[in-house]
Amino acid sequence: MTFDWNALTAELDAVGCALTPRVLTAEQCQEISGLYDQVDRFRSTVDMQRHRFGSGQYRYFAHPLPEVVGKLREWFYPHLLPVARDWAERLGQPAPWPDTLAEWLEMCHQAGQTRPTPILLRYRGGDWNALHRDLYGDLVFPLQVVIGLDRPGVDHEGGEFLLVEQRPRAQSRGTVTSLPQGHGLIFTTRDRPVESARGWSAAPVRHGVSTVRSGIRHTLGLVFHDAA
Repeated sequence: MTFDWNALTAELDAVGCALTPRVLTAEQCQEISGLYDQVDRFRSTVDMQRHRFGSGQYRYFAHPLPEVVGKLREWFYPHLLPVARDWAERLGQPAPWPDTLAEWLEMCHQAGQTRPTPILLRYRGGDWNALHRDLYGDLVFPLQVVIGLDRPGVDHEGGEFLLVEQRPRAQSRGTVTSLPQGHGLIFTTRDRPVESARGWSAAPVRHGVSTVRSGIRHTLGLVFHDAA
């Protein structure tokens, strides 16, 4: 896959998220969403309504990860790493992330964050996801990726991805993205640098999903730190 990473980085700097070109074929999307009912492939299932996270359901993959999921995680990491390090430098924060995903995950495991975090989500009509952050422990990678597995306007209506940024000394700003099938959205995990007259400050960011009006919506979430 060949992306214009300069353009994607500029978009991340501007709004905190960036839509990639296609990363999965329609067939690969169907194969991944078809895993949802293979319960033994997952370490846990979360009913969002039960926990007051919204409405719908998602499942965390167990080890070993499906090959395509593991490869996507490994492929994205080195491309996102320069952005992570640049943001940390602007904010005067530590940048603990090593050059490879394997080294970073080993650091997570040594800190007690050993549970895999790639996630498969399923929404039906009326489902939604409350604004939240995917942190899971003290070690956090500042960017993550969600990949659309179904076709907006065909397989489902609604269910847009929401990103809400709390601006320093200002009202919050929202960004709405419809995820085309097979495309990824890179977005902020926790906060991102925003420039002001006083220099750089960290703007807290949360993400969620708008109400699915009809149909079914699957997405694949790639988080680059494991969970405690």
